[in-house]
Amino acid sequence: MARQLPMRQRIRKALVIIAFLSFPVTMNFLSPYVIIDGAMNGVVNGSLIMFGLMFLSSLFFGRLWCGWICPGAGMQEMMEPVNNRAVNGGKIDWIKWTIWVPWLSLIVWFAVSAGGYKRVDFLHLTENGISVAGTPDRPIFFAYLIYYIVVALFVGLAMFAGKRAGCHTICWMAPFMMIGRWIRNLFAWPSLRLVADSSACTNCKSCTKSCPMSLDVNAMVQIEKMEHAECILCGTCVDGCSKKAIRYSFSAGK
Repeated sequence: MARQLPMRQRIRKALVIIAFLSFPVTMNFLSPYVIIDGAMNGVVNGSLIMFGLMFLSSLFFGRLWCGWICPGAGMQEMMEPVNNRAVNGGKIDWIKWTIWVPWLSLIVWFAVSAGGYKRVDFLHLTENGISVAGTPDRPIFFAYLIYYIVVALFVGLAMFAGKRAGCHTICWMAPFMMIGRWIRNLFAWPSLRLVADSSACTNCKSCTKSCPMSLDVNAMVQIEKMEHAECILCGTCVDGCSKKAIRYSFSAGK
C-alpha cells in the first residue's frame, strides 16, 4: 500500500493543483505578455501588481509562493508520477535569468516610451475577470492559444526533463522572489526559512531524494546552512524527516 503523504504536504499539493485548475481565470494576472501590453499603454495592470506583491512577500517569506501557490507548481507536480527524475541545476538555473533580464528591460523601455504609467486597470485585457474569455480586441482563440502554450511548456519540461524543470529554466516569476530573498539575506532581518540540526541527522538522504527542486538537502543539513536560491520552502524535507533534523523558523538565520 502506498504511504500517505504528511498532512501539510497533502494540503500543499492540493493548493498548487487548485492553483493550476484556476489558471484559466488567473493567467493574465501572472502573464509576461499582459504586463508588456500594459507598459506600452501606460497601464498598471494585474500582472504588474502581482509581480510586485511577489517581490514584497519574498522579503519576509522567500519563495513560499513557488512552493505553495504557483499554478506552474501544480502543472509540474502532477507530472511527477510520469517523470520523477532529479534535475541537475547549476548552469540551467541561469536560463531563466537570460529570459527575465531582457523581458524586464523591455517592460521598462515600453513604460518610459509611453510616458510612464498613467492609470490603474487590474483587469487590463481580462474580460469579466476571466483570462481566457477573450476581449473585443482579442479573440478567445488567442487567449486559449496562449494558455495551452504556457501549460505545454511547463508540463512538457517536467514530463521530459524531470522534477520542476520549468522552475529551473523558463520561469519568469522566480527572479522577482530570488532578488527579494537576496535583499533579505543582505540585511539579515527575520523571515521564514529552514534551519537544520546536523546532530539529529542519520544521513538517510531521504530529504535529498524527495526535494522537488532536486537540491542536495542532505549536504545543506550537514553544514547547517539551508539557504539556497532554488529552495521554495515547500517543507517536503521538513515533513519527510523522521528525526526532525529540519524545521521551519521565522528568524534572521545565518
